[in-house]
Amino acid sequence: MATLFVVLYTLPLFFIFLYSCIQLQLALAFWWRRRKLNNDATMIDDFVPTITIQLPVYNELYVVERLLEAVVKLDYPKDKVEIQVLDDSNDETVEIIASKIKELEHFGWDIKHVRRKERVGFKAGALAYGLTISKGEFVAVFDADFIPNPDFLNKTVPYFMNNKIGVVQTRWEHMNKEYSFLTQMQALALDGHFVVEQMGRNMSGHFMNFNGTAGLWRRTCIEDAGGWAADTLTEDLDLSYRAQLKGWEFKYLGDVTTPAELPVAMNAFKSQQFRWTKGAAECAVKNLPRVLKSKDVGIIDKLHAIAHLMNSGIFICILLLSFASVPLVYIKFNYTGQDEFYHKILEYAAIGSLNMVMITIFFWFSYEHTRGGFSLKNMLTFIVKFPFFLTLSLGMALHNAMAAFEGYIGKKSPFVRTPKFNLEEIGTLKGWKKNKYLSKGVGLTAKMELLFALFFLMIIILSVYYGVYGMLPFHIMLFFGYATISGYSFVHARMMS
Repeated sequence: MATLFVVLYTLPLFFIFLYSCIQLQLALAFWWRRRKLNNDATMIDDFVPTITIQLPVYNELYVVERLLEAVVKLDYPKDKVEIQVLDDSNDETVEIIASKIKELEHFGWDIKHVRRKERVGFKAGALAYGLTISKGEFVAVFDADFIPNPDFLNKTVPYFMNNKIGVVQTRWEHMNKEYSFLTQMQALALDGHFVVEQMGRNMSGHFMNFNGTAGLWRRTCIEDAGGWAADTLTEDLDLSYRAQLKGWEFKYLGDVTTPAELPVAMNAFKSQQFRWTKGAAECAVKNLPRVLKSKDVGIIDKLHAIAHLMNSGIFICILLLSFASVPLVYIKFNYTGQDEFYHKILEYAAIGSLNMVMITIFFWFSYEHTRGGFSLKNMLTFIVKFPFFLTLSLGMALHNAMAAFEGYIGKKSPFVRTPKFNLEEIGTLKGWKKNKYLSKGVGLTAKMELLFALFFLMIIILSVYYGVYGMLPFHIMLFFGYATISGYSFVHARMMS
């Protein structure tokens, strides 16, 4: 039995080690190539294609006006643009959009309020339907919580003079990242993806993905790849892989940003994480076999695709690692010095420290890049914030592992949108109670997270009592991680009552 627990601990640890190695390689590729970027393409008179701007909306009464006001300020010839507000709403958002469009008519844009009879296929269905009645050669997509800058089209369109380019993606910028501790941690996590992963993959020629918004598609690329599909919760990742397997190239503009709002409430954050994590698992099941079978994809590219599509499995590994580590406290106490086998295995488990080093390097590169480069202040701030970030990430293991597991076994669930607040002022609570979209209860997962926090607190006490300190730092982080996540869930639910 003891051997079984050791194996259950080392196997997920080894998977995380392999994943960390891939992440470190991306970080080094990003660091080596970032000073050689040449993302300064400019518009020319001979290439001014027609653009369809799609705004998929579903019950977004707090942010949809802000989105429309930003879109009509885009710097591009109006006769070359059509704007589709793909509105599947069933509340007062419908009237707000209609009124706002009428108000903005004086800007001279071609704006259509597109309404479907049924919300079939959710966001993917809305995008696909809009495409059938559109006229643009290229299609820009913005979610409701984004605020595109006026020069968005001028900075993305020129890259399509290369006929091989199917997508140009810009980097998300977080306009409310300083709102709270929770938004600061989200920004740190997302910057790791949008800076190091996306730039590292794109600069190295590996598969990358359209991020669902703040990007521009070539219409023929969408059609050639089979169009938008609603059989996964991350239609953007799915279409990205299908397009790249068809030979289309993607361009990532890490120095061109599009502002967006981060979720400020724990329930909203969890909703977003569940959809992203489960959708990624669904895409892995759907697309990874195609990648592995493709004769046009090299071995290195396949390894990076495995890490990319299987990243949701990390949370399952963390969950297994967490509970397999508990019996190791007993094993360490009873077998060290008596059985050399267990002693060696437990020494080998120290690979977790190496994983920590690699992940720290990965996130440090993204952190200092988004804050103007290396400085002593940035270094000290990162040293303070990063342990909290890791702790919060561990606390999300149960929630995200459940999402990943559902995705891998093929359990279907509806597309649940992330509630928006339109809050930017630091610390303000104005608007919380009136938000009609945010769940006001405490879910079963939050209650389980509280139980997990209490469980690991008990393990910490026992470890100190028996003098077994090897797993103590890990268990302390798990305790604070689950306590923080569940605590936020309970407090934010109370704020809504």
